[in-house]
This record gives sequence, C-alpha cells and structure tokens, in this order.
Amino acid sequence: MSLLDEVNEKRKEIRTDGYAMSISEWTSLYENKEIDIHPEFQRFFRWSDIQKTNLIESILLGIPIPPIFVSQRPDGVWDVVDGLQRLSTIYQFMGVLKDENSNNIDPLTLTGTKYLPSLEGKKWNNPDSEQSSFTQELRLIVKRSKINVSIILKESDETAKYDLFQRLNTGGSDLSQQEVRNCILVMLNKNFYNWLQSLASYTIFQECISLSDRPLSESYDLELALRFVIFTLIDRKELNRIGDVGIFITEKMRKIATDKSFDREFWEKLFKETFDLLYLELAEESFKRYNTTKSKFSGGFLLSQYESIAYGVGYAVSQGIKPENIREKAASIWGDTQYTDWVGSGITATRRLPRIVPYGREVFTGDN
Repeated sequence: MSLLDEVNEKRKEIRTDGYAMSISEWTSLYENKEIDIHPEFQRFFRWSDIQKTNLIESILLGIPIPPIFVSQRPDGVWDVVDGLQRLSTIYQFMGVLKDENSNNIDPLTLTGTKYLPSLEGKKWNNPDSEQSSFTQELRLIVKRSKINVSIILKESDETAKYDLFQRLNTGGSDLSQQEVRNCILVMLNKNFYNWLQSLASYTIFQECISLSDRPLSESYDLELALRFVIFTLIDRKELNRIGDVGIFITEKMRKIATDKSFDREFWEKLFKETFDLLYLELAEESFKRYNTTKSKFSGGFLLSQYESIAYGVGYAVSQGIKPENIREKAASIWGDTQYTDWVGSGITATRRLPRIVPYGREVFTGDN
C-alpha cells in the first residue's frame, strides 16, 4: 500500500465537523448537560488566576481563542478532548462551574492586566457590589464572542479521540505524561482509573517509593503503579521491541483498560504482597542508591532501582517464591556490572529495560 493509499484509508476512519459557537451557546450546552468537560480532569490542569484572567481579557479584546476539540458520543453528548481549561475558566467566571461532586465552584475574581488594569477585582456578578460586577454591556460582549469547535463525529474510529487528546496535551502541555494518561483513562474506563489510583494510594507502597511533593502532584505514583502492572510479568521478547517507553506505556495502558479479561484481583494481590515484602526489609530505602563505600542506602527515588527490585520481587511472588534476603540483594546489585553498566547517565530506558528487568528476576528467583 502506497503512502497516498494509507492517507486516504485513514482519513476515512476519522469523520469531523466544525463551526463557530457563541459563548452563550457553550454555556447552554454545559447547563443542559449536553457537553462533558470531565470535572475529574480539573485536578490535573493547573491554570493560575492570572492565566484565567488573560483568557477573559482576550475574549473582551476580540483576540481569537484556539478551537475547542470535542468527540461526539453515541448519545450525542460532546466529550471535551481539548479545551477543558478554557471552558472551565469561562464557566467559573460566569458562576456555573461545578466540581466532580456537582457542587458549585466559587466564581472567579479577575485580576488587573497590562491592557485592562480595571479588571482588578471584577466578577461576572457580585450581588454585594455593583461596581465590581460586569455591566450588562460587558456580559453581552462575552456571551456573543465566538469560539470554534472541531468535532470528531461518532462515526469515527473509536480510538480517534484518545489519540487526539494525547497529541494535543503532550509536549507543550503543562501536564506530565501520566496526567495525560489519567485523563485518557477517565474517558476510556473510569473504573480502571479508580482502581489504579487505589493501588497508588496503598500506604505501604507510598512509604516504599517515598516521593517528594512535586512528583506526587504530577501523578508519578500512579505511573509507578501502572509500570508495575505493565512490566512485572512482561515477556522478554516484548521488552526488546519497546521503542519509545512513554508511548509503549500509554498503548499498553489502553489495551489493559479495555481488556475485559484483565484480572484486577490478581494484580492487586500481587502488588500489595510485593510492597509488603519490600516494606518489611527496606521501607523508604527500597528504591534508593546503595553506597558501597558507606554501606548504606541514600538519596532520592531511583527508577532503575524500582525496575529491577519491584519487578524482580513481584515476578518472584507471582511464581510462588517468597524472596529472602531482599535487603542484601538490593544492596548487592550496586556491586554488579550487569546492573551498574546499564543504569548510568546516557543509557535510555529503551536500552535499559531489556537488561535490568530480566536481571532483577534472576536476582530474586534465579529465573532469567
């Protein structure tokens, strides 16, 4: 098949439409529950009040707003694929935004800007102060302003909206890779997302990974839980075909989340048994570098240590083996070139994983 044939074939799989809609129409869709902005996503998007004010300023000044991308569900409701923060800001400013529990969110109070310093302290409607409220004329300017919508129609390939979400929210986005995955999971299978979150919230697991506030705020603990599920029992041949690790994790996640035969009970049991064992012997030192000179673990969380020890112990437990001397073995790998040669700077995860995942299995089970 030629490149042109491939293009023509794939173009048939994605049906789209698009037009301009007034903000009044966007608000009506939200109030009538004809659009789903996924309030669960709000925890992942971190616009400041200044950024929110800048959007309202752009609307008032007539500066074009990037289009909103939506996907049309079988029931006709639109899923917001890109534009959540823009719509949330508008809805919050107008006082109609609700959280994931359907509770009203406090309306937005604007800050002054370079071009419109008089926005300072302004609200859409402040019952206690007419002076700090938008006038009817200003409200109409906002309501009549238009934002384009690009619609992925329901006749499209069912994975199109997830692909689009990933493309639009990766790279230049403020979201971490896992936060993008979390959003995809909520759209794809919210129950699976909740289950994964429950694994990541397991107190013993949190003690073992001992992350600082920033990676926790970016959902790195969920990524580590997901990596455990993906890599602990992965076939060695598949390890050699990973390619880009971030893309690989996302694609595996999507397959697992839609696999009705995926055994959550098995994985939850394996996950907890693994980290219970690690906690007993290593606790918060589980995934720290071992200093052979000082004979102690130190430093912060190390992913390569996690990949060898967590997956290695998990693999052993899955085979009915209870690993012994975990602490000693975790320390010993730092004196073994089979490990140290593959965890230095300049070694990509694509090259590292096929080496240290089997190595970790061998350390804790003798099975390569």
